[in-house]
Amino acid sequence: MPRQQQPARPARRRSYDQFCATARALDSVGDRWTLLIVRELLAGPRRYTDLHADLPGVSTDVLASRLKDMEQGGLAVRRRLPPPAAAAVYELTEHGRGLLPVLTALAEWGAPALGERRPTDAVRAHWFALPLLRALDGLTRGGVVEVRLPEGEFHIRTGTDGLGEVYGYGPADSPDACLVLDADAVLAVGRGGSALARAVEDGRVEVLGDGPLAGELRGLSACAPEAI
Repeated sequence: MPRQQQPARPARRRSYDQFCATARALDSVGDRWTLLIVRELLAGPRRYTDLHADLPGVSTDVLASRLKDMEQGGLAVRRRLPPPAAAAVYELTEHGRGLLPVLTALAEWGAPALGERRPTDAVRAHWFALPLLRALDGLTRGGVVEVRLPEGEFHIRTGTDGLGEVYGYGPADSPDACLVLDADAVLAVGRGGSALARAVEDGRVEVLGDGPLAGELRGLSACAPEAI
């Protein structure tokens, strides 16, 4: 009589097994690629194919595994968009969006390691959103700032108090202001303090737009108004 096959046990996620908040956090996000997936989803819901395209180097198996772990850990959910899109997307839960300060702090901490871009380095425009968030945090006006880089465009929402997506992919439909700059300028203004004011003043950052938010950005310098 053939031996009855036992049902496979669910794989147990690796744990540090330490009664420590840091260790518990790393149990959830310490695996390779997890925090970079969070970086991608901070800008809003994304299809699996889009995530794979913007995470060069990750295998399909690893990406699928990490997304499944993130669902099980309450960091992300998978849902289907209504017609005509009818596509499945992944998006962060409130618990997952709580990682924004962690990613922002890591970007600040890792910025000094960015020297000259290596030939093997991939780049996407929206990867520069995190360094800019700190520079724009002190704005009193809320709105949408479109950011134009040689590598592409993305937009940042100011005055959100951490509610919803704080940045998005591609150009905005009706931006309240526009910043035109390059990657070096992004990293410079991301250091905080008066770096943004100095960059606007010396022309490394160009401000476009004629609304209140653009006026506040342009008020950091003597730049003449321009329409988007």
